[in-house]
Amino acid sequence: MITGTDLYHVFTAVVPLYVAMVLAYGSVKWWKIFTPDQCSGINRFVALFAVPLLSFHFISSNNPYTMNLRFIAADSLQKIIVLVVLAFWSRFSANGSLEWSITLFSLSTLPNTLVMGIPLLKGMYGEFSGSLMVQIVVLQCIIWYTLMLFLFEYRGAKLLIVEQFPDTAGSIISFRVDSDILSLDGKEPLQTEAEVGEDGKLHVTVRKSTSSRSEVFSRRSNNGPHSGENGNAGGFPRNTTQQGSGYPAPNTGMFSPVGKKKNDGAKDLHMFVWSSSASPVSEGGLHVFRGGADYGHENGGIGAHQIEPNPKEFEEYRRDDQFSFGNRQAINGGEREAPNLTKLGSSSTTELHPKAAYGETKATTMPPASVMTRLILIMVWRKLIRNPNTYSSLIGLTWSLVSFRWNIIMPAIIAKSISILSDAGLGMAMFSLGLFMALQPRMIACGNKVATFSMGVRFLTGPAVMAAASFIVGLRGDLLRIAIVQAALPQGIVPFVFAKEYNVHPKILSTGVIFGMLIALPITLVYYILLGL
Repeated sequence: MITGTDLYHVFTAVVPLYVAMVLAYGSVKWWKIFTPDQCSGINRFVALFAVPLLSFHFISSNNPYTMNLRFIAADSLQKIIVLVVLAFWSRFSANGSLEWSITLFSLSTLPNTLVMGIPLLKGMYGEFSGSLMVQIVVLQCIIWYTLMLFLFEYRGAKLLIVEQFPDTAGSIISFRVDSDILSLDGKEPLQTEAEVGEDGKLHVTVRKSTSSRSEVFSRRSNNGPHSGENGNAGGFPRNTTQQGSGYPAPNTGMFSPVGKKKNDGAKDLHMFVWSSSASPVSEGGLHVFRGGADYGHENGGIGAHQIEPNPKEFEEYRRDDQFSFGNRQAINGGEREAPNLTKLGSSSTTELHPKAAYGETKATTMPPASVMTRLILIMVWRKLIRNPNTYSSLIGLTWSLVSFRWNIIMPAIIAKSISILSDAGLGMAMFSLGLFMALQPRMIACGNKVATFSMGVRFLTGPAVMAAASFIVGLRGDLLRIAIVQAALPQGIVPFVFAKEYNVHPKILSTGVIFGMLIALPITLVYYILLGL
């Protein structure tokens, strides 16, 4: 039975986090204490120091040899069940899509375990529940966020190939990606160069575009199959530029043309995750894995490097009260399968026909799986090696394995150097979240119906699947309660960062973070009380 003392412990653990968030919100929204530039500096500190060191502190102090394998199995089984269901839905349902599968997986299985879960569960079930949350954090950082990156990069690679090689993708047998390309998220102009080998197969090179134009160009040779105007074998054009300001938003059928930059002296505020390419002194606030869009205003009011919005762009979110899982009708009136790639104006893409040139049949839709996998793994690797949270998790896990195996104590001078910043991690993370909330034009960015649906997935579907997975692996008692309550935590921040960067339903994930934080405490308390009866 839940007592008043139990509830007091819960409030003692969680209310200070909300105090930090409200103070940050008020300092921007009501009192105008911080400017966007200053908010960006706070976010940078949180990203580079506070959160990675906080993660290292929790992981390195957790004994990996006493990890509860059954609890971890339940958490992993929940995610696997959701993945399998979404994979079947995406593959066999007329309404299924990769974009919605990624979004629903994020909403249902990736809660805010580090910032909210550890203090909240400690207040509810004691210190041992905190170690269970750390175990989930380790798996999230090393396995599940990496899987998310893989899915997003797969989507980016698929859009790139479908757009650049709509009829000849099956002839591609190799990709070479220049080392200065860190992601296929579509935030920077790319160009493809295709060469045809003696076997009629394509060898593709992807590099940054040197063109500053805002349209997609197509150059196609009409001089016969063996006389290329650019000197390529088979007459296949080179330097075909891919649209560079971003891949189309899901289900919109739109390409966003590159817009001119505004130099208004302001900098944009982003969530606290390390940039994959920006240096610690780069301008424009903290770019979350190259997420260059502005989070402060709908029309990019505070961004230093903004892209002027197309009037028709992001039509999916204009009608906030309407949404569907299916693909929207293309802007020109034609119905197309995902991904919709209707071009603007006279823009087009290069079409290569190597098999036609050699008298063969039309190529398949996509390159072989091995070629695609190698391309995606290269891009995911480049992401991970630039993320300090990856290093903090791996180094923390390595240290815990060594220290608890041979009873090695970290030197006090190192431990105190880490703790002085990691102790500020939770408070600064919540403070940064409050700054982010204050700069949003509205709390529910995706509309009431979509927000209701996403909150249902977050707070009902996720815990329900976790309960089923826990029963399957045999969790009972407090372990079962902890598993269900942690699944009902608010939306994780990192999935939103990925969604914003790759432009896959960012408003839904944004609403999940903001609105979810506001209603998280009463919802988790309801679960806590019901499960304790």
